[in-house]
Amino acid sequence: MTQVTTTGADLPRLRELNSLTVVRALRDHPPSTVTELSRRTGLSRPAVDVIAQGLVADGWAGVLEPGASSAVGRPARRYRFRAGAGHVLGIDVGVHKILALLADLDGTIVHSVRHAVDAQAGPDERLAELDRVIDACLAGADKTAADVWAVTVAVTGAVDPAGRTSFFTPLPGWKDVDLTGRLAPRFACPIVIENDCKLAALAERWKGAATDADDIVYLLGGMRNGAGLIIDGVLRRGYGGAAGEIGALKQVRWLNAPEHLQNCPGVPDTVEPDDAAAWVFNAAREGHKAARTAVRRYVKDLAVGAAALVLALDPQVVVFGGGFSRSADLIVDPLRQELERLCLRMPEVRASTLGADSVALGALRLALNEVDRRVFGDGLSAPVAPRRA
Repeated sequence: MTQVTTTGADLPRLRELNSLTVVRALRDHPPSTVTELSRRTGLSRPAVDVIAQGLVADGWAGVLEPGASSAVGRPARRYRFRAGAGHVLGIDVGVHKILALLADLDGTIVHSVRHAVDAQAGPDERLAELDRVIDACLAGADKTAADVWAVTVAVTGAVDPAGRTSFFTPLPGWKDVDLTGRLAPRFACPIVIENDCKLAALAERWKGAATDADDIVYLLGGMRNGAGLIIDGVLRRGYGGAAGEIGALKQVRWLNAPEHLQNCPGVPDTVEPDDAAAWVFNAAREGHKAARTAVRRYVKDLAVGAAALVLALDPQVVVFGGGFSRSADLIVDPLRQELERLCLRMPEVRASTLGADSVALGALRLALNEVDRRVFGDGLSAPVAPRRA
């Protein structure tokens, strides 16, 4: 048996690592006693007792004093992770709306603000609305930019390493927008810009339909189809940020698939183009023949790209999300049947459980990951917001 010798120089590092271990044990569980923390971490009870008191003094933990009890003996005090020490901001800049979610370090949402925006709004108008949404979200939670430890902004279109949608985006004039530069004067913390499909995939694994899976293909179904990929539990961006953009290949038929719904015979002239799909789905439920045909054709086109991703990646789960997931009752079963016909091994096909908030929730998760990497990665100082590199 090899004996490990601990030098005096190693002891502060060992104490720091043990403190990190206790913080993580607190963060992932309800308020806990020293005995419970000792059992959970493998550290001795006296060591945990000292560490827990130090975490309270440093601001990482709080104490729940025992209440009155008829039990014999004095109840043990419980320690809890102080999730309110910092906050993260997740923002979804979509075609029709901007949604901001503010959460504490446990991922509990403390405030949200959603504003509608014109689909044809130019960059200046959309950015001005983004500023108003951020202002309202922070004010509604009685917080300032200094209370935010990480910001993630989701945008439509593949995001390159510079944080721009230089490949493609449906947002008018958005290719040249520098979101990081826009937000940097306001937030000193890390700012991450990411694709909406990728973040929706992250959300489904965090709080949605794929919490039990490490290999996931997320399909965003809407007037724009897209995909997000999680392999071995890791969100895959690709070398240049364009992983999952299989719809760019015309033979996949994703680009034109929504036209089956928009051009469905029988859609009243009074229905706006953006509302045509909703009309078709409702009509299909009522047995409208042309509407049912349009939905079937949309699903067949969606299945081509989905099958290509399944064959390439062999995921455990395919999650169908996006705006059209509200009509998953009409899509998931036919999509499953198409994939069974096209794929060698059939993954589970599930509908999203997160609805319209999935992208912003994924943005929150990525912001929390950034905090974990910066604050809980190598060291543990008093609670201070990480600075942008």
